[in-house]
Amino acid sequence: QVQLVESGGGLVQAGGSLRLSCVVSERTFSRHAMGWFRQAAGKEREFVAAINWSGGNTYYTDSVKGRFTISRDNAKNTMYLQMNSLKPEDTAVYYCAADRGFGIVTQVRDYDYWGQGTQVTVSS
Repeated sequence: QVQLVESGGGLVQAGGSLRLSCVVSERTFSRHAMGWFRQAAGKEREFVAAINWSGGNTYYTDSVKGRFTISRDNAKNTMYLQMNSLKPEDTAVYYCAADRGFGIVTQVRDYDYWGQGTQVTVSS
């Protein structure tokens, strides 16, 4: 069973930065496409960013383009989300997810494994 553990969330003022990490338990981490999602209170889980198996291809939702950067280190079984210029509307629980496939996918239903989530709160 693949396990994902997120860390790095917290409380930050608008305009600040946070870096989220997602450590994956499986040695075959490099075979998985990965993604970040978020869920604000009372809303559905939404796609934020995704990265293919090698890290050579990334994709972002429009609202975070130019502010967030997804990356991965396959040697460390870890994926990252660098979040800059944070806004109050970025407040949510952030989840990392892994897909059995290699290529980028953006729908919740496409992902096979999920972490427990980490809270990000941006104050105005």
